[in-house]
Amino acid sequence: MSEQIPILLAGRDHYDIEHLKQFVDDAGAALGVRGGLAGATVLLKPNLISSRASKLACSDGRFIRAAAEWFLDNGARVRIGDSPSFGSAAMVAARHGITGHLQGLGLEIIEFRAVRELQLSHGVKIGVSEEVLACDLLVNLPRIKAHSQMYVTMAVKNMYGIVCGMRKAVRHMKNGLSHRRFGDLMIDLCDAVPHSITIIDGIEVMHKTGPIKGELLHLGCVGAARNPVALDTALLAVLELDCRKSPVWRAAQARALPGADPGRCEFIGERPAHFTGSGFQAPTVLNPVPFNPLRFMYSSIKRMIAARSS
Repeated sequence: MSEQIPILLAGRDHYDIEHLKQFVDDAGAALGVRGGLAGATVLLKPNLISSRASKLACSDGRFIRAAAEWFLDNGARVRIGDSPSFGSAAMVAARHGITGHLQGLGLEIIEFRAVRELQLSHGVKIGVSEEVLACDLLVNLPRIKAHSQMYVTMAVKNMYGIVCGMRKAVRHMKNGLSHRRFGDLMIDLCDAVPHSITIIDGIEVMHKTGPIKGELLHLGCVGAARNPVALDTALLAVLELDCRKSPVWRAAQARALPGADPGRCEFIGERPAHFTGSGFQAPTVLNPVPFNPLRFMYSSIKRMIAARSS
């Protein structure tokens, strides 16, 4: 019998910090990370995509705080970091009220600046965050959103944020020959971080389009897993979406990854059917992965200006 992949799903209707901490505690027990955290460096990686986007485009500050409190309570040395597409991590966090939600914890939002170059599949070389590779445990904290280029952005796609700075946009340009090849790159990045878990926010999600300007939908679901591909597979079922329309899932299936097989998902707590009927909509036609060259140049200049002023 094939080994099953544990996935924890639960219903949460509000961003009550104590209720969210209870879910993180349940996830810690189910995924085997509750013990051995004393003195460990834990890096929380939320989605801080842009200071120009709506709050819905980024991780909710209360969700981040609940995870941070739980790991601090268990003796970990907690850091929070990301490499946004537009603006610095600290700027994005302040703009969307995240900094305020973290008051009193003694934590700062760090920018992924130190770079280590990795060799990925297809001969791709890419600079990823040294902070991510050096931590004892990466806690991936995505938010469920529709995505105009990649169908949806969930556990796997949020890991793209470990690529530092403008290198993300460069890879959009160089690896945008196909959506599936770009999905391959995302999976490679997940493989490059061996010690990680994902705790995903599906309470208030973005649908119809995204990842910047979609519409609010109350889904009321949170999830956790060690395997980000399996968690995405489970969440595609939660959202009642066709897996075959997801470039990331197709790339994982082509590699015969266990996480792409719904039959390998072992659900702890709720099953996907508990959340069906939400009405979540994803884009029917995906935009090309490469950015428009003029947009790429404009955003690159904006990022350099923001970096100098931060």
